[in-house]
Amino acid sequence: MRPVIFSKMDFSHSNLFGYIEDLQELTIIERPVRRSLKTPEEIERLTVDEELSDIERAVYLLSSGQDIQGTSVVANLPVLMRQNPAETLRRVLPKIREVLHVAGVEMQLTAAVSFLTVLQEESVSIHTYSHSFLHIILQNLEHRDAGVSNAWLETLLAVIEALPKETVRHEILNPLVSKAQLSQTLQSRLVSCKIMGKVANKFEAHIIKREVLPLVKSLCQDVEYEVRTCMCRQLEHVARGIGTELTKTVVLPELVELARDEGSSVRLAAFETLVNLLDMIDADDRSQTVLPLVKSFCEKSFKADESILVSLSFHLGKLCNGLYGIFTPEQHLRFLEFYKKLSTLGLQQENGHNDNQLHLQTLEQEKKYISVRKNCAYNFPAMIVFVDPKNFNLELYSIFFCLCHDPEVPVRYTMAISFFEVAKLLNSDVYTIHKELVTLLQDESLEVLDALVGHLPEILELMTNGGENSGSESKLLSIPDLIPALTTAEQRAATSLKWRTHEKLLQKYACLPHIISSDQIYYRFLHRMLTIILTNNVLPVQKAAARTLCVYLRYNRKQEQRHEVIQKLIEQLGQGKSYWNRLRFLDTCEFIMELFSKSFFCKYFFLPVLELTHDPVANVRMKLCCLLPKVKSTLKIPTDKHLLQQLELCIRKLLCQEKDKDVLTIVKRTVLELDRMEISVDAFQKRFYENDLLDQEKERQEHLLLEMEQLEKEKQKNEGRSTNINDKMFEKKRRDSKTSSVLAKSINLSVSGSSSGTAAGKEEKKSKLVRSQSFSTQVLHPKYSNIDKCPNKTSATGYTSSVSGVGKSCMLSFRDDSFRTHSTGNSGNSAFPCSSSRNLFNSADQKNNGNKESHSRKMSM
Repeated sequence: MRPVIFSKMDFSHSNLFGYIEDLQELTIIERPVRRSLKTPEEIERLTVDEELSDIERAVYLLSSGQDIQGTSVVANLPVLMRQNPAETLRRVLPKIREVLHVAGVEMQLTAAVSFLTVLQEESVSIHTYSHSFLHIILQNLEHRDAGVSNAWLETLLAVIEALPKETVRHEILNPLVSKAQLSQTLQSRLVSCKIMGKVANKFEAHIIKREVLPLVKSLCQDVEYEVRTCMCRQLEHVARGIGTELTKTVVLPELVELARDEGSSVRLAAFETLVNLLDMIDADDRSQTVLPLVKSFCEKSFKADESILVSLSFHLGKLCNGLYGIFTPEQHLRFLEFYKKLSTLGLQQENGHNDNQLHLQTLEQEKKYISVRKNCAYNFPAMIVFVDPKNFNLELYSIFFCLCHDPEVPVRYTMAISFFEVAKLLNSDVYTIHKELVTLLQDESLEVLDALVGHLPEILELMTNGGENSGSESKLLSIPDLIPALTTAEQRAATSLKWRTHEKLLQKYACLPHIISSDQIYYRFLHRMLTIILTNNVLPVQKAAARTLCVYLRYNRKQEQRHEVIQKLIEQLGQGKSYWNRLRFLDTCEFIMELFSKSFFCKYFFLPVLELTHDPVANVRMKLCCLLPKVKSTLKIPTDKHLLQQLELCIRKLLCQEKDKDVLTIVKRTVLELDRMEISVDAFQKRFYENDLLDQEKERQEHLLLEMEQLEKEKQKNEGRSTNINDKMFEKKRRDSKTSSVLAKSINLSVSGSSSGTAAGKEEKKSKLVRSQSFSTQVLHPKYSNIDKCPNKTSATGYTSSVSGVGKSCMLSFRDDSFRTHSTGNSGNSAFPCSSSRNLFNSADQKNNGNKESHSRKMSM
């Protein structure tokens, strides 16, 4: 086939002739469609008199109608039984019984489903049902078509559960003896096997031993391997019915013999039945009978009989845990290595194959290996229990890594489904599988992501709060890798066509406030949710994003960020140019009313919602009218009396000015509903007690968030102030050392001018030091200010008499400064007056001492 080059349109004669041929092919395709149309004669034959009742029409169509009409009557049988059971049993059911003898496959399958529906709906008593329907089911049980026979058999098995014991014994069990003989057909013997498995749970053990077990033994020895396989699979039900003693003496020997059967399907059925019956087999039989059989199965699976590999891999987890108590350490290690070998089957050379043989592997073998690895992924939680979660890192982590990075999607999909179970089992060691969580979140297949998202909140909670022994370092290190993986997963889901996966992901992301910090959510996820609401075209996705955004807003810890988001919601959604955005604003307001307190909604969203009563688009006004009862329920009287007046004014305007008929109809209906509503008051009422308690709890949590934000701000300020205090204290010590050295030098000087100059320099430095100390005490936290209060009081009382007039003026100036600082800041102002007075007295004292020293020096001169 030559490649087609679309470089240039060629309208030559040959090309036009080719185009005409293509058009003729299209007309040929349409011809069968035209021929399939009904002719007027056929339409007339299909027409039924409309005046006939449902029963008469059903009888007429079953008698003289076509097959498709008879099939529709049979499908409508449950409806007729609900409407008129007596007439249906008297007139319609006999006609159906006649028609089924010659009916086609479609009508037979429809009849089997309808009979089962009548039983499930209990339209008639079980006695009437067994009298009217059971014989029809038994007659069609051995239909020549295998699909029809299985459909009637499923109906019969469901009927057996509901029938009384005597009816089952006379109508089903007694004829079963003749149907299970070798002289009967293969289909009849297969049906007998399945019926015996169902009947075994219906009767007591002694009846089963006397009437059922002989038939079971004969069918287990049947010449046809299909019959032996079918009966082997029913031995589990028989064993449950007869108990452990008869199972040990009768069923277990049959299973051991069937496990050595020449047919591979019989051996496989025997193996699976043994695994399912492990809880009914005692320890001696497990170690002496079951374990040798299982070991031989495992050995043959790679050497001679690869057909049982899929089943063996599927039941391996149940098998290992069922035989756990009888394993020796060597056997324990052997089965673990067998599991590891199955987990990588097909990914490396097995059974001594060389490269040429690997290339010759058939597609069926590759599918088998994929199924084996998928089953290993399914059994991975059971194998963790088998080796003990404490040994996971040593024994199973490498296999877990391989299965999570398997090249086939079904294997990774199964690992994603079982990831939550693995995380629960690991408990405090869950941090060890964090990298695999990131890998599955970034998987190229959205099916894997969809499987993982189902339990994502629980997984993330376990990852961040893994257990008492999990260190905080591992938790902190897990977050940076996790956030990019979550954002990448959301973006990949958004760009795909699988919007349900995207919706599910956004719904699960509502758990993030409990996992990561408020700032991380604000900068990495919150604005993304707003973008999805504004740009996505799928309504369920937009609603999921809106609700998750409201959850993020609910747990946001910074008031500035909350106000910014609220402003964007009002401006970009509530006042947006597109009516679609304004509709989403109303959806968002519904979520806000659900998640936030009534006072929060009334404070920020009540009036923006009422503004939409003037919206030019009728659909927006219609949705708003439907939302008004919920809006009114957020009001509290008398606090929100002015908002109630605004609401009533808007409703009056709608009633007077609305021109759209549909909107006006909804407005009138809403007005009636609003009139019937009772508004809650500020005080608690009995009828609104639960709602008021819930709203009070929401309001308490909102106030708690504000308080936490205030505490965090104060903490940050105190941390900054503590660093400033340390720097200033160091500077103070340095200056004190300098002033002391200056004083020592000035004492040794004999010139009065120089001494007076140094005294002036000292006074200037001391005044600077006093100001620095006063400002340093101003920034102290109140809890630190209490330390200085007691010494301040003693110093104040000790030096009051020595304060001069200059000191008084200084005190007044400092008190003015303290008043100004008190008016501007809150922290540290309680300690300020005492500290300033202390510094004032010290400065005054130092000045007096300085004056005395200068006077004595003049006298000595």
